[in-house]
Amino acid sequence: MTFSCVSDPSALKDLVFGNCGVLQGIGPGKAYIDMSTVDVETITDVHEAVTTRGGRFLEAPVIGSRQPAMNGQLLILAAGDRTLFDDCYSCLEAMGRQTFFLGEVGSATKMKLVISMLMGTVLAGLAESMALAEHIGLDQEEVLKILTLSPVSCPLVRTKGNAMMQAQFSNPHCRLHLCQKDLRLAVNMSDTVEQPLHVASAVNELFKNVKSKGFV
Repeated sequence: MTFSCVSDPSALKDLVFGNCGVLQGIGPGKAYIDMSTVDVETITDVHEAVTTRGGRFLEAPVIGSRQPAMNGQLLILAAGDRTLFDDCYSCLEAMGRQTFFLGEVGSATKMKLVISMLMGTVLAGLAESMALAEHIGLDQEEVLKILTLSPVSCPLVRTKGNAMMQAQFSNPHCRLHLCQKDLRLAVNMSDTVEQPLHVASAVNELFKNVKSKGFV
């Protein structure tokens, strides 16, 4: 079994289809599990290439950043070959606190992008709320305390709100360009089914604008 997790569709294509890539070692009796967050088209192409060569394939994108990964606390979304899922379950269990099997290839990627889209929009809303609170003279510590007791409380609000309050921006758990990449992929996916995403599209443009100012 070979596992991989890379940053974006381009990196995955290079890893799989490039010179001395994953496909060079794929054949009957071999299995490939990719844990990257990419688009449905890319993960489908990888699946078809692996299975055409007689290998087994599982997509398994993760929810969680660096610290949950180090602590084995990721959420893992898997789809593809069910027998491979069963065979590698102990490995997935070691990396995550819970693993879901979602059916055919593409389903896990769709789920991950939907969740990433929501996380991005929540993060943007939280940042604007904290900024407004500061500029109108509210105590940010008190704002965050009340937020964490309110219906909008969640781990993202608690951890990112605390980081904003303390201006801890130098060592982010997830880089801006990766958050924006996930938003972009979600917005692109929505175009394929003609589903408007007014808020997510606006947040994607916001993140792009911040990137253009040199933040990564």
